[in-house]
Amino acid sequence: MKSNNKLSRLVGKIHGAPLFLQSWLLSQLFGRAIKFAGTASIVIEQLNFQQAVLVQGNFKKVQNHIGSVHAAAMALLGESASGFLVGMHVPDDRLPLLKSMQLDYVKRATGKLTAVAVLSDEQVQQIREQEKGEITIKVQIRDQLGVEPVIAEYVWAWIPKNRSKSN
Repeated sequence: MKSNNKLSRLVGKIHGAPLFLQSWLLSQLFGRAIKFAGTASIVIEQLNFQQAVLVQGNFKKVQNHIGSVHAAAMALLGESASGFLVGMHVPDDRLPLLKSMQLDYVKRATGKLTAVAVLSDEQVQQIREQEKGEITIKVQIRDQLGVEPVIAEYVWAWIPKNRSKSN
């Protein structure tokens, strides 16, 4: 699967780097582009056209009052995983936008968190071919014990960058 937008070309170049550097380079790219994610020290463990795997360490700067990853940081992690994945496919003349997120916090998180976002072939085709639209992505977020402390779902839309003045 090949995309031809700026983000996917950058990621493709990073995938040409030695394997031990790829996660660090992707995380640096992402942290500079999305300042809040950089501040939270989100790490991109894996990124390809179908799946994004991101990790949020349980650092003091993202902890809540009980010493686990703050609810807002969990939301950011899922948004980042789903958004980066959508961004790999949205053509350069369109703008991806987070439309909504639904998070149900069901258990206390322990330690670092890992978010996994996956796109189906149909979703990829929809993003690439429709001028505007939206998709729903369920992001699985697990803590270091394998517990899923939050059930997360994100709705991403995309629109043309240059909208006519009559809209």
